[in-house]
Amino acid sequence: MQTDSFFTEIHSDTTCRARTGILNLPHGPVRTPVFMPVGTRATVKAMSKDDLEAIGFEIILANTYHLYLRPGTDILEKAGGLHGFSGWNKNFLTDSGGFQVFSLAPFRKITSEGVTFRSHRDGSRHLLTPESVVDIQRRFNSDIQMQLDVCTGYDIPEKKAREALTVTSGWALRAKDAWQQARDTGYQGALFPIVQGNFYRHLRKESAEFVASLDMPGIAIGGLSVGEPAEVFAEMLAYTADLLPRDKPRYVMGIGTPEYILEAVENGIDMFDCVLPTRNARNGSYFTRSGCISIKNACYSEDFRPVDPECSCKVCRQYSRAYLRHLFKEQEILSSMLATYHNLAFLHQMMEEIRTAITEDRFASYKWMFLERFRGGEIK
Repeated sequence: MQTDSFFTEIHSDTTCRARTGILNLPHGPVRTPVFMPVGTRATVKAMSKDDLEAIGFEIILANTYHLYLRPGTDILEKAGGLHGFSGWNKNFLTDSGGFQVFSLAPFRKITSEGVTFRSHRDGSRHLLTPESVVDIQRRFNSDIQMQLDVCTGYDIPEKKAREALTVTSGWALRAKDAWQQARDTGYQGALFPIVQGNFYRHLRKESAEFVASLDMPGIAIGGLSVGEPAEVFAEMLAYTADLLPRDKPRYVMGIGTPEYILEAVENGIDMFDCVLPTRNARNGSYFTRSGCISIKNACYSEDFRPVDPECSCKVCRQYSRAYLRHLFKEQEILSSMLATYHNLAFLHQMMEEIRTAITEDRFASYKWMFLERFRGGEIK
């Protein structure tokens, strides 16, 4: 067992690199591997904090870019940070807003100082620097915050990838200095630097070694799941994860399907998040053991069985496919609420099963059996 004040590794599976652990955070411990629901604007869409707690989540993600623009840092700080503002008394991880700025390519300019951008809301101009992003997240009272980084898309030239990595590495050093100053004033949240390098192995290696040398509480792997083929994702994930120290928790940003989660866990990843499970839910897609079903399909109009007969969540206990289809077709708000609850409960149950399988040294077989059915099972 490996342990430090921030992360404790509980058990390493003997069949692969999968492991269980505990993140020791200001708002309570978090068991890993962990999937973090995305609450972009300090709320997981269509979910109350009570439902999130009922399912068993111990940490959710919020977005620095969106909350900085609205309601604004001052209001959040006056409310007592994200926890006081939202009423969610467990942990928050906040991303830096780097990905959102990346997606605003026509409206932003990146320099060594920081990134200048126009708000997608009102066109107002803003400057984010590594230091200001750390301070914003400190004022949010984030339990885990991310450095400002430059995210790049799939299949860009090596020169562009090198330029982005150089900027990201410089920003990581400045973010670390700002974070250490914040810690000196009593701030308890952690900061994760981010491995970048696009899909060039030598750049990934350089970035991983640099980030490891910073000796921060944890490490995030960025720049994956940005449009690359699944086999390229798996290859680069395995390569990058193998370069990282085992005494730090590892976080892959932006993955949330069972296939990608299982691939990440097998490579020793401890944390992941994604909007897809909740976004798909709002579009009528439900996870089941035998794959996803689209509740809008006419075949469910007289199907009075639960979405997943093996699921024990309140949606599967109380509602039929026929009723859920009716809600979706009528565009009832309850449709999004119930579908989101189910998909998040499904993933949470899956994570509990994953941790048990790792503890019993059978994760490899669990992964194989789960995917064999999820990919090829007949949905009945």
